[in-house]
Parts: sequence; C-alpha cells; structure tokens
Amino acid sequence: MLKEQPDVCTTQEAAAILGISVTSVQKLVEGGEIAAWKTPGGHRRIPRASLLAYKATSGTPRTDLATPARAALLVVEDEEMQRAVFAAQFKKWELPIDATLCASGYEALIEIGVRPPDILFLDIAMKGIDGYEVMETVLNRRNLREVNIAIISGMAREDLDARGGVPPGVAFFPKPVRYDELRGFVTACCMRKQRAALA
Repeated sequence: MLKEQPDVCTTQEAAAILGISVTSVQKLVEGGEIAAWKTPGGHRRIPRASLLAYKATSGTPRTDLATPARAALLVVEDEEMQRAVFAAQFKKWELPIDATLCASGYEALIEIGVRPPDILFLDIAMKGIDGYEVMETVLNRRNLREVNIAIISGMAREDLDARGGVPPGVAFFPKPVRYDELRGFVTACCMRKQRAALA
C-alpha cells in the first residue's frame, strides 16, 4: 500500500497547522479559499502548499468561522412575568445572543452606558423613564447608530402616534408578542453582526 505524500494533509492536520477547527477548514475549502480534493473514500486531502499560502496571505488566523460573533441583546420590560417569558424564549431559540433584562428605563440607560447593545427591545409604558425616552437617547447618540431597536408594546398604534410614532428604522411588535416574528427579527440582526465581524 502506497503511503500518502508528505506534502498532503488531512483536514485534522490542516486544522492543527492553521490553529482553527476542522469545521473551519471545511468551510474554507468549500468557500474556495483553500484547494483540496476528495479521495474515493470521501476523505478530503489538502496540499500543504495551499495551507502555507493561505496562512501567509491571511496573516493572523481569522476568528474561528465555526464560532459566530455573539450579539448583545438588551430587553427593557417592567413586567416580571414578561421578562421571564423572554428569557425562556431566548433559551429555546439557541441563537448567538447574550441577553440582559432590565426592569426600568433607568436601569437600561446605565446598562447602555456600560455595554452598548447590538439589539434593543423596548416596552413603552413604564414608570419613570419610559421606553420612548430610552429610545430617543439611543437614537441621538452617534456611537449607538448601529443598534437595532424594536418597540414591543401593548399600546395601540394611535397612542404611539400621539407620542411621536415609530421612528424610521425602528421595528414595532404589538403585544401579545408573536415570538416567531420576534425570532426572525433577532436572527436577521445576528446575521448582520456576523457579516460585520467577518468584514
């Protein structure tokens, strides 16, 4: 039985050379960034020269493609039961998000100052600093322009319009919440985060 040429690597050996996971190597091969072929048995074989060329042109190895960048999600909701429901839904979704739940607009502004979110869910009718005030603060800050904002409220649309309406670029989800729609919104925000991380 002939031995494989030493200048050809398996995906496991390629992963060790590049310092990334086997899954990431497979993604690079499928994306055409690393040359490879399959044996009759279906195993990938990668020329060592192709790996070294990729490593030289990529500089520092990229963040593992199999590990998505996580999006920071901030929920501002004063009803404890609703916060618990949100937390349960987020766990079911298994999306790359790190969720923080605040019980008031005041707590939310402190949290935003410490860690600006990628996604912001806002209830509107709250005591003290309400959702509109939090939203206006975010919309008026240059460093927060990329935040994806969604109003989640039981207020009638005409009542929202009396407060100034829903600003352009802000999503609106009425209560009771349709969690499938909300999940779609969050998924889209996460994909945007992934593209930005790989840019």
